Amino acid sequence: MHKCVICIGSNYNRKENLFFARQKLADLFPSIRFTSEQETQPLFFRSPALFSNQVAQFFSEAEEEKVRKELKAIEQSAGRRPGDKKEEKICLDIDLLTFDDRVLKPEDLKREYIMKGLEELK
Repeated sequence: MHKCVICIGSNYNRKENLFFARQKLADLFPSIRFTSEQETQPLFFRSPALFSNQVAQFFSEAEEEKVRKELKAIEQSAGRRPGDKKEEKICLDIDLLTFDDRVLKPEDLKREYIMKGLEELK
């Protein structure tokens, strides 16, 4: 079993999209545990639209690439399109932060809301 930590984020229909993500993720990964939602300021966008973020942890027998594909499929089913980032509209973003003991997004792990979420998962 592989241990996965992810971060979910949205700045568009935030509550609905995070709820949708939690449902889809729980269907795929029954062992998943979610932290509480946190509202954050946008980091790289000029738009003032706030983000809702949430950290989660689950275990999967799937290899890393298959987990990534499943996460991307959930993003797309929530309405995420390739041009959305340019428009500063994020329906749903799901990042795989760690896979087993490998850190995949070291910069993300330094963000306050992610550090808070990791604490909450302990």
